[in-house]
Amino acid sequence: MTKRAYNFNAGPAALPLSVLQTAAEQMTDFEGTGMSVMEMSHRSKNYERLNTETQQLFRDLLGLPDGYKVLFLQGGASTQFAMIPMNFLRPGTTAGYVINGTWGSKAISEAKLIGDTFVAASTKETGFSSVPDLGSLQLPENTAYLHITSNETIGGVQFPSFPDTGHVPLVADMSSDILSRPFDASKFSLIYAGAQKNLGPSGVTVVIVKESMAEQSPEHLPTMLRYDTHIQNDSLYNTPPSFSVYIMNLVLKWIQSEGGLAGIEQRNLEKTNLIYKAIDDSDGFYRGHAEKPFRSRMNITFRLYSEEAEKAFLAAASEAGFVGLKGHRSVGGCRASTYNAVPYEACAALAQFMEDFRRKYK
Repeated sequence: MTKRAYNFNAGPAALPLSVLQTAAEQMTDFEGTGMSVMEMSHRSKNYERLNTETQQLFRDLLGLPDGYKVLFLQGGASTQFAMIPMNFLRPGTTAGYVINGTWGSKAISEAKLIGDTFVAASTKETGFSSVPDLGSLQLPENTAYLHITSNETIGGVQFPSFPDTGHVPLVADMSSDILSRPFDASKFSLIYAGAQKNLGPSGVTVVIVKESMAEQSPEHLPTMLRYDTHIQNDSLYNTPPSFSVYIMNLVLKWIQSEGGLAGIEQRNLEKTNLIYKAIDDSDGFYRGHAEKPFRSRMNITFRLYSEEAEKAFLAAASEAGFVGLKGHRSVGGCRASTYNAVPYEACAALAQFMEDFRRKYK
């Protein structure tokens, strides 16, 4: 096998090598069926078992209580931006959005097309370098739900903890940090996540929803855009993204083998500490974007002290085999996306490269 790249892509992102190897072994023969998962009917017993097992893996890893459903949908998180208000934002109610970056802004933009919304809290004025303090948040009585983005990939900020919203349903876009640490999933009425960062390949979106909330889906909505449709049909109403679900199944088993969410969190802390230390110890050569209490463990964003140095850094990093370090096109700079599957060795190599580059360039 050729040398694996140091993959810091923001998504689609790195997958565990063992998952890729298992998928390669089973590419033409899934569990003795003589077929790839991509070739078999989604109505077959083999696929139905895979579908059920993958749902249960989520339940086990998150410790989900009764009353929640795990759905595998299509259309990415961007479709959820619209589907959530379509299902839950009724006339006479309003939806609250916490804006701590680009993706929260996109989410509220879609909701505004459906009904009444308000910005519950925002860090726009400080350049999205932190997340708002929601401890004393006061929500109107007619709030349909409060939407947060747990981790913003572009600014590299992450909620260190989640608010208690009482009777108001809490909804979260966790596309970029789901299953990266333990948290109390029962605080949420709905969680959604595109798979292509921490769960598997692109093509499938996980939605974890309270059944009591999903029952509110209006009957006038198109069938495919109603959550109750997918609950009643166990995510098999139409042909699912079967190969993406299969890879996700392998990724979830890998997370279990790494010690579950507690083990993954420790792994993430150890590897990202290396890169943050390289930033903090550089005497201003590297400058982190996020304020320290809100630094993401999934997306490390930073600039160099000059644009000239930044261009040289990115060019040298590419030559050295580092992939995906250029910041999002909307903000520039540098970004190392250190999702669950990015190995410690890659982060150690990047931290060392940053130190070496600093010494040589100065």
